[in-house]
Amino acid sequence: MGLLASSPVRWIETFFRDLDALVWGLPMLVLLAGTHLFLTVRLGLIQRFVGYGIRLSFQRKAEGEGDISHWGAMVTALAATIGTGNIVGVATAVASGGPGAVLWMWLTGVFGIATKYSEALLAVKYRVRTPEGGFAGGPMYVLERGLKQRWLGIAFAVFTAIAAFGIGNMVQANSMATLVQDTFRIAPWISGLAMTLLAAFVILGGVRMIARACQMLVPFMVVAYVAGCLVLLALGWRTLPSTLELILTSAFTGQAAVGGFVGAGMREAIRYGVARGLFSNEAGLGSAPIIAAAAQTTNPVRQALVSSTGVFWDTVVVCAMTGLVLVNSGEWTRGLDGVLLTKAAFAEVSVIGPVVLTLGLTTFVFSTILGWSYYGEKAVEYLFGPRVIKPYRVVWVIAVMVGATVKVPLVWSFADVANALMALPNLIALLALHGVIVAETRLYLRRETLDAE
Repeated sequence: MGLLASSPVRWIETFFRDLDALVWGLPMLVLLAGTHLFLTVRLGLIQRFVGYGIRLSFQRKAEGEGDISHWGAMVTALAATIGTGNIVGVATAVASGGPGAVLWMWLTGVFGIATKYSEALLAVKYRVRTPEGGFAGGPMYVLERGLKQRWLGIAFAVFTAIAAFGIGNMVQANSMATLVQDTFRIAPWISGLAMTLLAAFVILGGVRMIARACQMLVPFMVVAYVAGCLVLLALGWRTLPSTLELILTSAFTGQAAVGGFVGAGMREAIRYGVARGLFSNEAGLGSAPIIAAAAQTTNPVRQALVSSTGVFWDTVVVCAMTGLVLVNSGEWTRGLDGVLLTKAAFAEVSVIGPVVLTLGLTTFVFSTILGWSYYGEKAVEYLFGPRVIKPYRVVWVIAVMVGATVKVPLVWSFADVANALMALPNLIALLALHGVIVAETRLYLRRETLDAE
């Protein structure tokens, strides 16, 4: 009887695991990467304005209508984006694609800046004022008001609400609890309860409370993690030049078998580097524009430039630091993968390494839970109205505890599928409305840069 009862469960788990591999297969990667390249060309290499966007992001004064500042919107989006993918995801890319995957991941981030810029621009342009006086926006409103396709907006909101509990909540909490248990021998229910209480304190306070928490947490966690990585690289400085050479050469030639490493060709380096880069920075998924729409701004271009810098910090800086530490350690040659590779690489320097890893992953996880709670909240608000916001926040907080203490692979696979499916309508909007994006950019960008000089 038990076998019969478990068979449907195993079948469902296998189905969603296979579906997950299908929707995140080569066609999706080509579509995402292709959109990055297309928008980069159409916008005349918008990446050249990253420095200007960074300067804008540090201007914390209120300007224009919105719920939170430029800075608040950017760091909240960055909080949601920087998560386990920046640490464990990079390790998976190196383990499967070799050291060259680090370069392809970095390049994916560079080109993804154009897509993140475009998403934010449309989100601000088509945002709406809610009956409560706040602002709401994102791909669902772009699809409804820009493309006049409300059904696609509904589809995006449904997929976002589902994906949020996986990519933005339970997977993150479980990764944190597992690492804390391995490093400090603290039971998952204890670390899970602590994170649940902290999440409840912040999330139940609404978007302004989330933004304030992220403004305090994100700069600290990024600076602390990057500084820790730089210390590890400084301690291993003798091998750093050969590490950089290895990353560059193997990105175009592949990497032969070394030790326990099975060896990867150029195709694998590109595939896994691009895939993990896309997963890490979320450019094209449609998540970050939801918080960009809440920003106080005078026009869509200003906030779009600020939002685009999130990809720079996430992939071009944080992921690159992780990749350098992993490759420089040499642990990737032992055939380790994912979290095992990450732990082995950071443990090369006793005490400092494990502390940097645990502190980095814990803060990254908590910030992701905060940021994605807002994404999911705005998705259900679009579907059912503001009356569901408070119940949703309560369910979200409970899910943090569940994720920390219970492994639910079926939920995670289902959420991964929903994550891919939310990207499809968003990419449709970006490609269909690229003319609007280009026109808005030409209208404002020259004046904006001249005013800043």
